[in-house]
Amino acid sequence: MAYVKDHVPPHVHAFYAGVQVILELDYEQRIIRLADRKDRIMPRNAKKSDVKRIRRVADAYSDTLFELWEKARDEE
Repeated sequence: MAYVKDHVPPHVHAFYAGVQVILELDYEQRIIRLADRKDRIMPRNAKKSDVKRIRRVADAYSDTLFELWEKARDEE
């Protein structure tokens, strides 16, 4: 889920198997990384395999995520 009118930096909230991971979109390097905040993985004791799966899917769809953000920001 992307909250385009939310605070910076651009980010998405990804969900899988009861786990939420917040990922930042770095436009300069065109990469997706874990957000630099305490609540980036919830629950905090989430399985590492679930977090890795979320990151793999986000990486696989990175072009789409960046395009959606750009399009949403252009529509503001």
